[in-house]
Amino acid sequence: MTRTESAERVRLPEHPSSEFRRSAGRFPTGVTVLTCVRDGEPHGMTVNSFTTVSLDPLLVLAVLGTGSRTTGQLLAGDGFAVTVLSSLQEQTARSFADPSRTRGGAAFSGVAHAPARRTGSPVLLDGIVYFDCAVESVHTAGDHTILVGAVQAFGPLSEEPALLFSRSRLGAEPDLRQP
Repeated sequence: MTRTESAERVRLPEHPSSEFRRSAGRFPTGVTVLTCVRDGEPHGMTVNSFTTVSLDPLLVLAVLGTGSRTTGQLLAGDGFAVTVLSSLQEQTARSFADPSRTRGGAAFSGVAHAPARRTGSPVLLDGIVYFDCAVESVHTAGDHTILVGAVQAFGPLSEEPALLFSRSRLGAEPDLRQP
């Protein structure tokens, strides 16, 4: 490859928004469901922009689309739970990502869950790990909202491989334990 061909690869694309989404989608992420309880009703949404932030204090963050009704529910209170999904939960991820899904408690029908210890937010029991969080801070970032949570409780749920999202597809984490 010539230097000119290499330079062409690092140009600003013609359609930055759609090409940015496609380019960023090449970075594999885990898949989570964020949940809360508001006015006695559980709410949840699939989120793949999730990461740990700090060990002292224990902090996590999730990036939420501002147009989602569930984002409003998550931001309206002082706590939420995060369940990192297992490779067996592809249908759960799709269901909680569907904007036309059933709302409230009916959205959790057929999904094994239990209330988180501190916030009471639903923890999806077939996940691989959960975090029960108090809202630490909220930041606007373009067309998204960054939600930072102070972890109040956490723990493993299973040894299943994680569910990953990459190139607009869901799939299982590779088994890295094998040589």
